[in-house]
Amino acid sequence: MLLQNKTEQENRVWGSFVGRFSLTAKQQEQFLSYLAYLIQENQKFNITAITDFESIVGDHFTDALALSEKMDLTACTSLIDVGTGGGLPGIPLKIMYPHLQILLIEVNQKKVTFLEEVAVRLGLEDVEVCDLDWRSFLRGYDQTPDVVIARASLSVEELQRMFKGSSALKHSTLVYWASKYWNATQREAQFLDREESYSVDHKLRRLVFFKDKSGE
Repeated sequence: MLLQNKTEQENRVWGSFVGRFSLTAKQQEQFLSYLAYLIQENQKFNITAITDFESIVGDHFTDALALSEKMDLTACTSLIDVGTGGGLPGIPLKIMYPHLQILLIEVNQKKVTFLEEVAVRLGLEDVEVCDLDWRSFLRGYDQTPDVVIARASLSVEELQRMFKGSSALKHSTLVYWASKYWNATQREAQFLDREESYSVDHKLRRLVFFKDKSGE
C-alpha cells in the first residue's frame, strides 16, 4: 500500500510493519485511521508524546503487536489494558485480533472520550472503557480475563495486586512491557513466569509475564 503524501522512508516503515504482522487490507485501513485520529486529537490535548508517523508505527503499533509474537492470542477471549492512555497497546491488539473482548482502563476523562470515539471510528466491537483507578477497579470487578497488559503505566508491584486472594483476576496472566533497566524485586519475582525479548527498529525490548503460582 502506497500512502498518500508520505515520504519514501515512511512508506518503507509502513511496509515493514504490515509485512511483519501480515495485516489484512481492513486492518491496514483501521491502523491508518487510528494513526490519523491520534495525531489530530493530540493537537488539542496531550495523548502521547510520540506524534510523528514513523515513531507511532514503530514505538506504538509495532511495540504493541510484539505481544502477538510471544503469546498465542488466538487462544484468548478477553484482555484488560491497564492505564491504556491513547489505547496502547490495547487498540492495536484489538485490530489484529477482532475476536478479543477488550476492556481499557483509563482515568483521564478526555482520553476516555477519545478511546470511545476510536472504537466507533474503527468499527471495533466488544470494546469497553472504564474510568476507575486500578485499586477501585480490582475491588469491584468480578470476571476473569485471560490476560492483563500494562505498558508504561503502573509499577509491577502495583499491578501485582491482581494476584491477591480476593481478586477475580488472580488466575489471569499479567504481561508487562519492561524497560531495559527494569529488574524484578524479590517480591515481584515470586510471580515471574518468563521473559521474552523482541526488537523494534533494532532496539531490544522485553515482555515480562507474571502468573500466580500458588495453585489456590
